[in-house]
Amino acid sequence: MAAARLPGIDGVEFDVRFSGDGEPVLLHDETLARVQGVAERAAALRAAELIRLGVSPLAEALAAMPVSAFLDAELKEVPNERFAAVLRAARGERPVRAAISSFDGAALEAARALLPDWPRWLNALMIDPKALEVALRLGCRGLSVDHRTLDRTTVALAHAAALVVVAWTLTNRADERRAMDLAVDCAIVEGAITTQARAPVRAAPEPGGG
Repeated sequence: MAAARLPGIDGVEFDVRFSGDGEPVLLHDETLARVQGVAERAAALRAAELIRLGVSPLAEALAAMPVSAFLDAELKEVPNERFAAVLRAARGERPVRAAISSFDGAALEAARALLPDWPRWLNALMIDPKALEVALRLGCRGLSVDHRTLDRTTVALAHAAALVVVAWTLTNRADERRAMDLAVDCAIVEGAITTQARAPVRAAPEPGGG
């Protein structure tokens, strides 16, 4: 959250998993071992237990964010109705500055059913024919890709398919300059987001609806 206050940063990316009682929480790793020192998955614990261990509920994080901040909710698991309810309460049914992203096609399919008017991004290591096909089949509006694999040709391919291009994860000024030169639409900088790489972020037509 603090990173979102830095100059040029106007959003936040959250990794979302689910507690055993279905609460969406902010957690990148498959288990709590590395950060919390507990060798359990989030799904093995109730939300109250996770909170005591320092894991934040998604609802609490969104309540602390200004509505003007761009939000990328990255699903690490298939979402449930509680996830949809939390996002609706924070940003409504058809947000302007938000997206749901995932490497998991099943998670994006479930997100489309739960929140059909929320933009979705397919996360991928690179833009290639398979990634383009999957993104379009899933009705995604964008591809979120390892910035090191991007070049002018691949960015142009995605834009030709009316897909937003998001570059992750930038770590220095050289990365930022390169992303801007490639005309990406958004860039993820260590969990924060700048939509000023090709300001403003494009509201691309959604292939296939949803």
